[in-house]
Amino acid sequence: MRVIGGQQRGRKFTAPRGTNTRPATARVRASIFSRLASRNAIAGARILDVFAGSGSLGLEALSRGASHVVFVDRARAAAAAIACSLSQLHLASRARVITADFHRALAELAEAGERFGVIFVDAAYGADSTAEVLALIAALGLLAPDGLLVTRQFHRTPAPVGAALVCVNMAKIGDHRIALYRRLPSVDVSEDARTSSSGSGGLPRGAGMRGKDPHAE
Repeated sequence: MRVIGGQQRGRKFTAPRGTNTRPATARVRASIFSRLASRNAIAGARILDVFAGSGSLGLEALSRGASHVVFVDRARAAAAAIACSLSQLHLASRARVITADFHRALAELAEAGERFGVIFVDAAYGADSTAEVLALIAALGLLAPDGLLVTRQFHRTPAPVGAALVCVNMAKIGDHRIALYRRLPSVDVSEDARTSSSGSGGLPRGAGMRGKDPHAE
């Protein structure tokens, strides 16, 4: 695996052994980052990479000028591979790796008052938890008001729908569906909602996504 853009272009990075992770291919990454670049979303942004796996999306973002990336994956092998890649690419000072399931990691980040300009959600195809993760991110207020959330799903998996995030762009690449979401302007997450969600694991009423299914570009 190689970084395809930015300062680290052409540099190799480490992928965990086995079939438990599926790094985003060069074609998929090129599509995602083209869409983000057209919206000036990467340079200087704080980024969250959920289900990071090999870290391919977060590493690509760092190479392209993101200020900081938080990588989240519950697998120790994945976390170790990401840490190795960060060291090899001299990017460790601009990154943090959290080895935990997404419920715990997102609650921890919310309690610390974190907000991100870009969030990647690349859940496993076999047990796709994208909808649950997006609802939790919306409930905890982890996406900045002008931020973008990017999902990668199997193209036949139902797209998340709800009330707090709206799909602004969608494309099919092979058997992948790439979608970009934004917060609705009216969504305002209170500190009480952030605290109660992180403490109880439940979601405030109304949290979720709304899909427009715009096959743009």
